[in-house]
Amino acid sequence: MKKRKICVVVTARPSYSRIKTALSAIQKHPELELQLVVAASALLDRYGSAVNYMTKDGFEIAAKVFNVLEGENLTAAAKTTGIGILELSTVFDNLSPDIVVTVADRFETMSTAISASYMNIPLAHVQGGEVTGNIDEKVRHSITKLSDYHFVASQGAYDRVIKLGESADSVFNTGCPSIDLAAQVSESPSFDFDIYKKYGGVGAAPSLENGYWVVMQHPVTTEVHDARVQIEETLHAAHQLNQPVLWFWPNVDAGADSTSTGIRSFREKQSLHNFHFFKNMEPEDFLRLLINSKGLIGNSSVGIRECAFLGVPVVNIGSRQNARERGQNVVDVGYNRDLILNAIMHHDHAGKSKSSDTYGGGDAGEKIAQLLADLPLKFHKTITY
Repeated sequence: MKKRKICVVVTARPSYSRIKTALSAIQKHPELELQLVVAASALLDRYGSAVNYMTKDGFEIAAKVFNVLEGENLTAAAKTTGIGILELSTVFDNLSPDIVVTVADRFETMSTAISASYMNIPLAHVQGGEVTGNIDEKVRHSITKLSDYHFVASQGAYDRVIKLGESADSVFNTGCPSIDLAAQVSESPSFDFDIYKKYGGVGAAPSLENGYWVVMQHPVTTEVHDARVQIEETLHAAHQLNQPVLWFWPNVDAGADSTSTGIRSFREKQSLHNFHFFKNMEPEDFLRLLINSKGLIGNSSVGIRECAFLGVPVVNIGSRQNARERGQNVVDVGYNRDLILNAIMHHDHAGKSKSSDTYGGGDAGEKIAQLLADLPLKFHKTITY
């Protein structure tokens, strides 16, 4: 029997952890052939070279698309998306996939959705139907309307996609594949390696024996001119904390230059004997780092998803994750160093949080692979109102 060709496009480092278990399940499925396309910042060393982890994990790369323009501003983001449409259209023409899968809501994923839609290739969208701030809000719902199949991560997302007019027979609450990884890590949470030696980075190498905090804060594209001020408030709060801090560099969004400049300037002016800075980590190692930490500070969706499942306390800063379903592990604060520090101290005293299964229980990858094998190949849809 001819295998169904499933083309999955990964455009950024977080997208890999969001789809990794589905990639494995597709690769192992007897009726499916995986075509993995890596694009945008997932290819760049500056953002952690996520593609290296994919090849290390045994995934063959079918095509690479270098489409990121330097600048990390709004114009560069728009042009990066446009180049992605041009390049991915050629890739899809060469690979002739039966279904294209696009992941989540980063701006680069618009290229995948537009190319597949205009080429009459069935499009499946993972993690649609959620609500947040940022440009992701527009991108996510736009991709929902372009997609033929929807693999959502929560009941709230399922209900929202239906309200957007999508047919119930095309929407499936599979849970989030990133929770699959979190479930595996929760069964084997310890890390038995030297994190500084394995992942390098820069800064001091504080002892982690008595606890540490992880920081991951990205710019908000609708607040791009405030990016430096926003990151400086977090830097001041973390510095006043006077505990070990493991800090991850921001992603490629508009405003990342201001965020990075703010970090570098602060690092030059202050004695950061408790800070170490990383670009990226293998998904499982990052989750092990989180589950053994005192908590996560910043505005990454990992605080809303994986940390909720793992019971990791989170100080969520600003508007980037507005209205996204969350567990009891999250304290929301504004861009104010005193509020941020108070929230950190609250978690420091309260300790671990209760686990939440809002985004699934650990079997999303298998569900997605089976749906991709069973669903009819359609690239048209009837909208219900």
